[in-house]
Amino acid sequence: MVIGQKLITFEEFEAFTALQEHRDRNFELIDGEIIEKAMPTKEHGFIAGYLIIEIGILLKLNPIGRIGPEIRHRVDNYNARQPDVSFYLYIAEIEGTKGTTSPIPDLAIEVKSPTDTYKAMRERAQYYVKNDVKLVWLIFPEKRIVEVYTADKHDILTENDTLDGGDLLPGFSLAVTSIFDL
Repeated sequence: MVIGQKLITFEEFEAFTALQEHRDRNFELIDGEIIEKAMPTKEHGFIAGYLIIEIGILLKLNPIGRIGPEIRHRVDNYNARQPDVSFYLYIAEIEGTKGTTSPIPDLAIEVKSPTDTYKAMRERAQYYVKNDVKLVWLIFPEKRIVEVYTADKHDILTENDTLDGGDLLPGFSLAVTSIFDL
């Protein structure tokens, strides 16, 4: 929501989301515009939950960081983004106990909802990488593919491939087909 042509600042966004009528709704601030996130489908929730569990198993054995769903991150005065799943290495000091936090995660995972466009998902991945997210996974359930983004590459994984955590999550690997066969 842009008021006139005025960009919404982070402070205005925080005030907007704190209003009583918005307490059960979920918003992001994207390039100065307030965008309401769609309610996740069962498929969306199952996939995000599955990835949290699988990465969580690795973290139990090798406690190098923390993982969580739907954490909103502030990058600048016009963006407060909320990946479906965020992973932080322990070296990152997490700020805040309510509302938006910083820093941006080391791994951002987005699961395509029916209302998301492929273009918007890819723009989101590029935004994350541009703002120092080390690894981005875009999950596309209807195509049964995963797009992997880093600062220097973009890969498309099919059901015949294995998703891995690279240097960020050493030892993590998961058959892409398992993400969709829930």
